[in-house]
Formats: sequence, structure tokens, C-alpha cells
Amino acid sequence: MTETSELPMIPAARPVIGVEERAAVDRVLASGMVAQGPEVAAFEEEFAAVLVGGRTCVAVNSGTSGLHLGLLAAGIGAGDEVIVPSFTFAATANAVALTGATPVFADISADTFNLDPASVEAAVSEATAAVMPVHLYGHPADMDGLGAVAAEHGLQLFEDAAQAHGATYQGAPVGSFGVFGMFSLYPTKNMTSGEGGMVSCADEDIARGVRLLRNQGMERQYANEVVGLNNRMTDIHAAIGRVQLGKVWGWTQQRRANAAWLDEALAGVVVTPPVREGCTHVYHQYTVRVEGASAAERDRVVQALREEHRVGCGVYYPTPNHQLVSLARFAPARELPVTARAAAEVISLPVHPSLSEGDLERVAAAVHAVVGAGG
Repeated sequence: MTETSELPMIPAARPVIGVEERAAVDRVLASGMVAQGPEVAAFEEEFAAVLVGGRTCVAVNSGTSGLHLGLLAAGIGAGDEVIVPSFTFAATANAVALTGATPVFADISADTFNLDPASVEAAVSEATAAVMPVHLYGHPADMDGLGAVAAEHGLQLFEDAAQAHGATYQGAPVGSFGVFGMFSLYPTKNMTSGEGGMVSCADEDIARGVRLLRNQGMERQYANEVVGLNNRMTDIHAAIGRVQLGKVWGWTQQRRANAAWLDEALAGVVVTPPVREGCTHVYHQYTVRVEGASAAERDRVVQALREEHRVGCGVYYPTPNHQLVSLARFAPARELPVTARAAAEVISLPVHPSLSEGDLERVAAAVHAVVGAGG
């Protein structure tokens, strides 16, 4: 019998970089044009066609840059409030704060972990300029409910789609609803460019604004129109992204198949992630709840899965944004009870397309052994 300590670790995530990606990088290096150039332009066009229904896309050097520049291009700045979830990665609120605006935190729905329209409604003030949901873990936010709140109060709607490449809501791709949508291309995302982000834009004014801001405020060399940044994507990164774009649908189908297998195997042991009617979940993370657990109890489960069973897993996110030292000054006066519960109960299990059938069986057996035995 194999000792547990001898089992290979099943990674929580695994970027898939193959010979095609390496060949694409070599091609760009051989061309001598490695900064923003024809590869970036081609990647933007292809990403638009494949993932966001043809919307104009602008490539940048990171997902956070995409949020930041999208907000600036949409006119967000000092004196504005933007309603965001607290249960997400800090980049969502950071991007708002970096514009000089104020991130206002609202609560989430217990099933999808996404912004709750009722909580958003309660957070609207005279200073509110926009709402920015996150399609967390790859499940689309309630765009009908959030869109209705935005329309009622005359607010702009933005999308943080960092984790949701290919997800759909009522048949339409995420990233096609808001004034802009942002997709991260970080190595552990469902597809990568090595590092980078892509901004899908509702109109050419927003697209031009992002283009100006990413390139020191200029479209033509030395003809600076606004105060801008250096947030360009390189042709090296774009070449990797173009290859990955041709593979992302196959990987997504494998993620969904892995999730379906885990749904069945873990039913009744943990709360598996539901999918709302009309939504397509792309499972950037397969996030379960250890229902009723305290954060300490959940952490013991995570430790046992990692150390005793060699199953990589993560907690996304153990500390809500409004409790982080960096963002605590924006903490809401009201409680966010669903956010607090999620932060204590969630565990993200491996779901990536590199998992074998044996890996899935080990993951399920480990969860049964640890959670089923009461931790």
C-alpha cells in the first residue's frame, strides 16, 4: 500500500503551457518586434470573436490594469462611489480606490457567491456612480437583477470577469453586459498569456479611452492627449494568449466534466456549487462549503487535505475585502452576514483540466475521509 506521504501532491491549479506556446514565443523573439505590435492586435480581434460576441477588446498588462483603465475610461474618479462585493480578490476594490473613487461593499448571494441585487440596492447613495459585480469562480453574476438596480438609479454597470472566460448568462457571454468587462490572463486562470488582461468595451469611446490610458495617453507617438500609464501588453504575451485561446473551450469542457463528477461524488458531504438556471459555469474554481463550520474548523479541513491526503486546495477568500488592513477604511456600517459565512466555510478543490480520473477519485476520497469523519 502506498503511504500517504509518498503520494504526489495534486495541485490546486496547474497552468498548461505546451510546445505551441513556446513556439509562438520563439516566433515573436525571432521577429525582433517584442513590444506591443501585430500579435497584440491579432489577439484582441480573436479574443473578441471567440469570447465576447465581437465586442471591441483592448489588451493590457494585467487584469488589475484592465479594471483600473476601464474605470478611468468610464469617467470614474474622486467623489464617486462604486458598489462592489467584499468577497473577492482585493484587486476589484483596489482598482476603484486607485481612481480616487470609493469602493462600497455589498453582500453576496449564498448560492453563487456573487453580488446580491437587494444588498446593492440598499447600498446606493447620492454619490453612487456604478456597480461592478465579479463573476466569481466562473459563475455569472445576476445581470438581470443588477442591471435593473443600475437602470433604476441611473448607474453604470461594469463586469469583473477575471475568472469567467466563456461563462454565459441567459445565452450571452459575460463581458458583453457592462460598459466594460475585464478578463484576467494570469497563469492560473482558465487561459493565460503568461500575464495580462483583456478589456471588452461597449463602445469605441471606452475602447479608445483604454487604449490611450495604457500607452502614456497617446495613440500616435509623442501626441499625448491625456495623462496615461504604461500598461501595454507585449507581443510575447499576446502570442501565448493566441495559442491558449484556441484551447480554452476544450479545457472548459474538461473543467465542467470534472465538476460534474465531483458534484456526484461529494453530494451530501459538502455543499457543492449550484448553477443557476440559464447560466453556464466555467469552474475557474470548484468551491464547496463545509456548512456550519467556523473558519478554524474549515482551516483544519484544508490542512488535513493538504498534509494527510496530498490534495492541493485553497481558500478564496478567507478575509473579506472590507476587513483587510488596506481597505478597512471603506468598511460598511452594516454587516455583511452572507460574506462572513462564506469566508468561514469555503474550500476550493482541484478542478483543472490536467486532473486524471485517479486524481478525482483521490480528491473525493480525501473529502469523504476528512469532512465525513467530522474533520
